[in-house]
Amino acid sequence: MNRLLAFAAIAEAATGLALLLLPSLVGQWLFGEDLIGIAVIMARVAGIALVALAIACWPGTPLLAMVGYGAASALYLAYLGFTGGARGALLWPAVALHLVLTVLLVRKGRRDKTATEGKSS
Repeated sequence: MNRLLAFAAIAEAATGLALLLLPSLVGQWLFGEDLIGIAVIMARVAGIALVALAIACWPGTPLLAMVGYGAASALYLAYLGFTGGARGALLWPAVALHLVLTVLLVRKGRRDKTATEGKSS
């Protein structure tokens, strides 16, 4: 893998993890302001996306990145719905869509793997 691409992937993964774990601190460091309310939620969703982007940059892992993003997004949004952290009209449809897409991607990955194994036999 290209060293520059590897560095970029590691940097984005680190930023994504920081947004997931310490969103207000990242907001303070980047923008000079604490993130509050909905900004914390959006920062964490962005963190999930950055981690998935970093995974997608590694050779042969775009499907894994999308499965990880879909599953993590669905879990986080569902958590928000169950704990009262969010209650928008599209929250549960978004959870359902992420779950359905994740399941479909996993099934496609399994079918592709089975087809590849069948060709090598």
